[in-house]
Amino acid sequence: MILRSDETLDVEVPGTGTMRTHLFRPAVEGRYPGVLLFSEIYQVTAPIRRLAAMLAGQGYVVAVPEVYHEYEPAGTVLAYDPAGTDRGNDLKFTKPIAAYDADARAALTALAAHPACTGRLATFGVCLGGHLAFRAALDPRVSAAACFYATDIHSGTLGQGRADDSLARMAELQGEAMFVWGRQDPHVPYAGREAIRTRLEAVGARYEWHEVNGQHAFLRDEGPRYDPALFLQAMDWTLALFRRTLF
Repeated sequence: MILRSDETLDVEVPGTGTMRTHLFRPAVEGRYPGVLLFSEIYQVTAPIRRLAAMLAGQGYVVAVPEVYHEYEPAGTVLAYDPAGTDRGNDLKFTKPIAAYDADARAALTALAAHPACTGRLATFGVCLGGHLAFRAALDPRVSAAACFYATDIHSGTLGQGRADDSLARMAELQGEAMFVWGRQDPHVPYAGREAIRTRLEAVGARYEWHEVNGQHAFLRDEGPRYDPALFLQAMDWTLALFRRTLF
């Protein structure tokens, strides 16, 4: 599908102000399911925009919030370099977990209310965003979550104080979740992946699980870790999940 990728939506988040959110949707008039896409620590970079466009082209309204909107001016993109990485990681542990959750609630509400959205909702995320996609899916309005190499779930270290409750809250997951991991990813080692899967089993979650021979950020189509074959395979899994749950 030909896309609209030039739109933004400024979403008001109670207590923290305005969150710039980037929209990608089919140019053909109609109503489509919504996907809330959470980025890496670098915010809405060129690879994230291309990822959002790819999903939107399959028939979805995709919204990408700027996850550090309280700390950086609207439109800020952190570079894939040591300075950008340090800033992104610092903010990841500065922002309170309650603020991440408030962002998700506000973004889901805005996306569901968009005139091009059917009101059916899913989440998608990579790295930090994989964790945020999972937490956003604790909202009962979310039918599916695609979580790629989600950091900090196993260690419970997201947010201010490095003490999130994501594992403890897994029983609240009502939709279907998909977790995809790179076996060569040092950020989520084998023991961490096993802790997450054990918890999913314990709470009776509806989920699918994929471990591939890939590194962290293997979806990012920029830099040495990108794996195009795994990208296509992972998108097939994602689109099958969304077709199964959103239509």
